[in-house]
Amino acid sequence: MKFGGQVMASFFTAACARSVSAFVPIGNSRPLVKKVNSAITVTGVSNSRSFSDVSSRLFSAVVEKDATAAAEEEEELPTNESDIDLLKLRHTSAHVMAMAVQQTFPEAQVTIGPWIDNGFYYDFFFPETTDAETGESVPSRKLTDADLKMVKKAMDKIISKNYPIVREEVSREEAKKRIEEIGEPFKLEILDSIKTETITIYSIGEEWWDLCAGPHVESTGQLPKKAIALQSVAGAYWRGDENREMLQRIYATAWKDPKQLKLYKKRMEEAKKRDHRLLGKKLDLFSIQEDAGGGLVFWHPKGSTVRRKIEDFWKAEHIDKGYDIVYTPHIANLDLWKTSGHFDFYKEGMFDQMDVENEVYQIKPMNCPFHCLMYKDAIRSYRDLPFRWGELGTVYRYERSGTLHGLMRVRGFTQDDAHIFCLPEQLQSEIVDVLKLTENILTRFGFNKYELMVSTRPDKSVGSDQIWEDATNALVGALDELGWEYGTDEGGGAFYGPKIDLKIKDAIGRTWQCSTVQCDFNLPERFDLEYVSAEGTKERPIMVHRAIFGSLERFFGILIENCAGELPFWLTPTQMKLLPVTDGVKEYCNEVAAKANKMGLRVEVDRGNERLAKQIRNAEQGRVPVMAVVGVKEMEEGTLAVRSRKLGDLGSFSVDDLLSELKRCDDAAEEMTKMGEVPEKNEE
Repeated sequence: MKFGGQVMASFFTAACARSVSAFVPIGNSRPLVKKVNSAITVTGVSNSRSFSDVSSRLFSAVVEKDATAAAEEEEELPTNESDIDLLKLRHTSAHVMAMAVQQTFPEAQVTIGPWIDNGFYYDFFFPETTDAETGESVPSRKLTDADLKMVKKAMDKIISKNYPIVREEVSREEAKKRIEEIGEPFKLEILDSIKTETITIYSIGEEWWDLCAGPHVESTGQLPKKAIALQSVAGAYWRGDENREMLQRIYATAWKDPKQLKLYKKRMEEAKKRDHRLLGKKLDLFSIQEDAGGGLVFWHPKGSTVRRKIEDFWKAEHIDKGYDIVYTPHIANLDLWKTSGHFDFYKEGMFDQMDVENEVYQIKPMNCPFHCLMYKDAIRSYRDLPFRWGELGTVYRYERSGTLHGLMRVRGFTQDDAHIFCLPEQLQSEIVDVLKLTENILTRFGFNKYELMVSTRPDKSVGSDQIWEDATNALVGALDELGWEYGTDEGGGAFYGPKIDLKIKDAIGRTWQCSTVQCDFNLPERFDLEYVSAEGTKERPIMVHRAIFGSLERFFGILIENCAGELPFWLTPTQMKLLPVTDGVKEYCNEVAAKANKMGLRVEVDRGNERLAKQIRNAEQGRVPVMAVVGVKEMEEGTLAVRSRKLGDLGSFSVDDLLSELKRCDDAAEEMTKMGEVPEKNEE
């Protein structure tokens, strides 16, 4: 039906433009995009809609925000790295909290209290005490929410008194004397761990002090009382040693003003709703079966479907970029791990060894030594390089039970590992290609904002000055060639080479460490890797470790939380569900589903045992993006009455047109946008 030159259609519109996102650093106010405007014309065919004449598609890609929307983007919260005043505020808040705890509970002993990404924490030891009247032993205090409220009130009083924060330098002997006078044994251990001279102490007026390197604000009165909140209490072993004292850790957050605190709390509430552990169970994606042991992931059929799509995409992208996919064993002789150095430097993170016919074997914590053995399996020429070997290799690492967390921290996980063996002069171009591949893959999953950090040579390292300089220049040169912004972590590299770390930013502003590109001068030396140069001499190749997801498990958890369980159409386990109104149309539904599944789509038929409204509700709760109601009329006409989870009823479409469009959108990883008015196609 035409109205004033327009076709009114209850349909997906692409008039708002299909767009392709490009990688942009976090902090940029707008994404860089290539934008292609398009429109749709709809024609009627026996009460159904055809895609034969549409100039765009049923689905369109993620839509670029216009200038107005960009101006209304949610405020960016500052970080410790970007705002030194915020860091000082949090550090001083930690000291004020420790003072408040000891004022409220005099038996408390302090340990450490660092700032963290969104605030700070402090660890306290509460010893058993003796009742002054009865002489009976009193168990150590277990902090409660009511206790935290008391501590916060004490903090507010300290802030109101505006005590000066005073820095003092003392000798090691003087610091030890002061600690012994107040009876703080944990501080003595901290003092022993400080290797520098002199010792710095920060005091809150004349009331309280702690060993500290700073920095801090000038006085407690500079702390915004209404922008500080105590959050929770958790247990933590002193020095992370389960054989040492159990401490109580108070987590807190602090911001520069109440508005920032409110925004942070809003994001944390949203984060709770997005918790991948809850969504994983609700959507039947995965589980951790405690009967089998903690930190071991069981992928359910739906989660396995998503994982398989991720793996297939990863492999296809790598093969397209010149990588060979390899597979290596899960265990190896312990001698391999001694050669690689992992047994010497990483033993605590490895599971115990096993005896195999009087030889000692080790389940692998890393994939890289296996790739080194493969490289060494033949004589290599400079003409052969570079080698690019990718592997989705499952590794196993010992993690204490208290550190395990859903998919984010597990004992068995699959790394999207790849190693490049190249000539020194090839290094920069290889790094450029790795970064481009990283961009291609991460943007496919909706991540297009990130932070980059180049970490340089630490004090203790292997390799010559020249090779470190050349490798660092190659990393920096690659980033400069691409025009990507980055920070520098001086001395933050591994002992065996410099690296680039990449953090992605999710939908609610959190950053996650995922991708890394790491030069390695150590393993080629340890495994005596060589190639024959153009001059006939034997030379060492440069080895590059790189991962894009980090691990499939952790990335899957990040992805689920980023989209709040609303997986992209190309990834969702069930893309369309057919909802039969009567038993008489089930055979037709099964035929449609079979045809769709042969095309590579994931279509299911509801059992049809429930009323239609319940079938729709079940599909929507299962996050199925497209539903099709099927009655006798649809069966007779060869059509489907389409309903979108996000957009509601869309009308009737022919089976072939709908399936071909769904397939195109699956292949192109395009998403739904919105319904609305669609301009009529111009008549030529």
